[in-house]
Amino acid sequence: MRKRTRYTFIFNPAADKGRAFRKEPWLKSRVSALGDASLVTTEYAGHAGEIALAASHKCDFLVACGGDGTLSEIANAVAGSDVVVGVLPIGSANDFIKTIGYAGTLHEAFQECLAGSSRKVDLGHVVFNRGERRYFVNSLGIGLTGRIARKVKLATWLKGEISYVYALLSVFVGYAPVKMHIKITAPDGVLELHEPVFAFSVSNGKVEGGRFRIAPEADPADGLLDVCILKSIPKRSFPGYVVKYLRGNQIKDPLVLYCKASCVEIMVPDTETMHMDGEVFETLPGSIRISVAPGALTVVS
Repeated sequence: MRKRTRYTFIFNPAADKGRAFRKEPWLKSRVSALGDASLVTTEYAGHAGEIALAASHKCDFLVACGGDGTLSEIANAVAGSDVVVGVLPIGSANDFIKTIGYAGTLHEAFQECLAGSSRKVDLGHVVFNRGERRYFVNSLGIGLTGRIARKVKLATWLKGEISYVYALLSVFVGYAPVKMHIKITAPDGVLELHEPVFAFSVSNGKVEGGRFRIAPEADPADGLLDVCILKSIPKRSFPGYVVKYLRGNQIKDPLVLYCKASCVEIMVPDTETMHMDGEVFETLPGSIRISVAPGALTVVS
């Protein structure tokens, strides 16, 4: 006999740089009205994943109540299982939800979590730090976007998309292209680059940092990841590329390599900063392998 349907809402009050806690009374009233549902509040970094793993054995639906980081923790805990994951966007950027299709007010998103249909989406699978493994839901960046993510975390006094603009400008002042050796396994062959790179991203979703359309052709259910590489450019040219990234038309630029890939292998000779769904990994050494995990997560969309 199939176990009864039950919802577990995993609420991260630290999302949106600690501002999400203001949504708790509203969320409690909504969840309590459902009856067959529970609300669990995270207490520390990584707790959302622990809650998700425990809850996945007794419920069919998990709802990530936070930002992309909360969703990422939950995805890492339940990847490959049958549990369905919904998203209630109360983080800073809420990027992945912009790709999977439902948006609107918080009330509308809550209703969509209950009534929406489910589908399988891919995840990015990363091996780094000489064997550590992790999934990402939306995007990964090394170098420029990794450092921007770090600045965003530190800029606790800024909210939402403006924090990404501030971080970009702060990082840009002292930034130089990062030396990388990149091997891309694409559907039509293998491509290798060994040169300085201004910006490097691998995406499962279309948007990063609130409005930047890093991967405008991304489809999280196509069994491939989208690679976007801005090659070394003069710093004076970068403001123009910021506009292009906001519009998503950077992929037509001759100095941008944009392609679909099943696997990307990177060697960074110097330590560098990486982010996965906004989570920051500093002083990253050596080689990093990124591959697609097709249909590894079931989401409400």
